[in-house]
Amino acid sequence: MIIRNVKDFNVRHIIECGQCFRWEKKGGGSYDIAAMHRRLNVNCQEGVLTLSCSLGEFEEIWRDYFDLDRDYSAIKAKISSGDPVMARAVDHGWGIRILKQDLWETIVAFIISQNNNISRIKGCMERLCGSFGDPLVGFSGEEEGTLTRDIPRPDVLAGLTVDDLAPVRLGYRAEYLIRASRQIMERGLPRDRKQLLALTGVGPKVASCIELFGMGNMKSFPIDVWVRRLMHEFYGLDEKDGKAMEAFARDRFGSFGGIAQQYLFYYEREKKNVQ
Repeated sequence: MIIRNVKDFNVRHIIECGQCFRWEKKGGGSYDIAAMHRRLNVNCQEGVLTLSCSLGEFEEIWRDYFDLDRDYSAIKAKISSGDPVMARAVDHGWGIRILKQDLWETIVAFIISQNNNISRIKGCMERLCGSFGDPLVGFSGEEEGTLTRDIPRPDVLAGLTVDDLAPVRLGYRAEYLIRASRQIMERGLPRDRKQLLALTGVGPKVASCIELFGMGNMKSFPIDVWVRRLMHEFYGLDEKDGKAMEAFARDRFGSFGGIAQQYLFYYEREKKNVQ
């Protein structure tokens, strides 16, 4: 599937900005990703987007997943107007788009993500999927790489013990994941922030990430150590005052707080590469 004249789309920016963890960098700037119960190779060079799927699958799944119908140029102009910090962040991560991810996968990923780094999260996710997930749709068993199996279903994880998950090396997060899976089996998937926070292992920061990436709430402004650091350094806010940061984001970025957060997060994490 080839789409031409695609704007504001850089695969590295999108995949490596911390919003998803099941990916492998391949040759020629392409990436394999495991998402939406499928495996996909995606590349974008000079505005030409190439995806290893049919037109029907693209229209049914990937157009929405990559948020291709949203005008990111207009959003970038709006949130960076009069804000030199955001202007620099937008310039650095110009190709970021917010992925519209599967809610269950997002819950699993961000329970695992707490107090963790991207490399370790990716490893945990692949060990978990490799041990307990179903084969990804369309995977023939002949493709190279580690992305071969799907996120384990809630009923599968709900039936496991901490000992069962020991080889995945989740640490204390194993208990969180099992208990959250059992709660979802009893209550269904959460529909709002209150229900998210009722899940074991989901605190305010994890809930904000799930709202943004799994529920499509573009106002959500997750605050982690990177965001605290940059909000203090660039905007002069108390590094310990998360509520002040949330209020600042609401006032400054409005309904695009989550998109602004991703530009800021990516810029701060990679700042050493742009100085």
